[in-house]
Amino acid sequence: MSTVPANPSSISSSTSTTDAETLRRRRILSSKLYFDVPLSKVPIIYSSSYDIAFLGLEKLHPFDSAKWGRICRFLILDGVLEKNHIVEPLEASKDDLLVVHSESYLNSLKTSLNVAIIIEVPPVALLPNFLVQKKVLYPFRKQVGGTILAAKLAKERGWAINVGGGFHHCCAGKGGGFCAYADISLCIHYAFIRLNISRVMIIDLDAHQGNGHEMDFSNDRRVYILDMYNPGIYPFDFEARRYIDQKVEVVSGTTTDEYLAKLDEALKVAGRMFDPELVLYNAGTDILDGDPLGRLKSFSLISPEGVTSRDEKVFRFAHEKKIPLIMLTSGGYMKSSAKVISDSIVNLSRKCLIDIGVSRSQA
Repeated sequence: MSTVPANPSSISSSTSTTDAETLRRRRILSSKLYFDVPLSKVPIIYSSSYDIAFLGLEKLHPFDSAKWGRICRFLILDGVLEKNHIVEPLEASKDDLLVVHSESYLNSLKTSLNVAIIIEVPPVALLPNFLVQKKVLYPFRKQVGGTILAAKLAKERGWAINVGGGFHHCCAGKGGGFCAYADISLCIHYAFIRLNISRVMIIDLDAHQGNGHEMDFSNDRRVYILDMYNPGIYPFDFEARRYIDQKVEVVSGTTTDEYLAKLDEALKVAGRMFDPELVLYNAGTDILDGDPLGRLKSFSLISPEGVTSRDEKVFRFAHEKKIPLIMLTSGGYMKSSAKVISDSIVNLSRKCLIDIGVSRSQA
């Protein structure tokens, strides 16, 4: 019986893949981003380092780069959250980021022009890179640490909210749309190894298509992607759309009632199609009427109350199935977004879908 000699190139490719997976696993296991959080703290993750402020340049992008801090201040002022109960994450290190990102991509961020293109603020290209690292990329790396830690807290407590994160336009080798690091992909890879999870559902309800995580998990059947987005706006990534397991296109002019009905049906289908061990919910508020980039403006509006109902439906979906859930705040380009998110979190607590200590008598 004759045997066909193995193809040297295929053996080399297989060995290279195995080596890369071994290195990824080693990096994840040695990371400090997972740490024990005392039960006295609630699984709401935030650091004052999230907020971006530098000589007013942050005002050149429509994104409210102080949104994250304002969400927490509203929760504290409303008396539903104590500042010392918030969990502060660690910054994602280079080794942490290399779990998903290529060395060449991370090196590209050492050029201010490249960062300026990603965050869509041209004057940043003129700044020394050490300032860009400190004032822009460091806050992003802290938010990445928050998203990764959120999976551990969700597994332990049933839910977790990273008040930042949701950089769904960034994939392993490319950033864009104000997203410099692929926190969603990183979070899931950490969960695979550290939490022994093998099935994750991404529910992406930001107005924009989540092309970053779609590219990163294009051939990974452990991840099911439900993406409900406006196809008539950025990023127009037709290749990434091929990798969406459940595509729900929501055109400009959609009303609140129409939107919520589409979501109800989508969640029913997702529940039948996939049985996740973790739900990652990308909860962008750029679906709001009047948002300059979401463009879902309509006569009967996608109102703040509509956002509250949307979030409640997703949390209820996971709660009824007893699936741990992570929420990320993602996009939202109006000053009103912070209060809308805060009000939604309060509603989740009043409906007993999360516990942040708000008085049940207010329900």
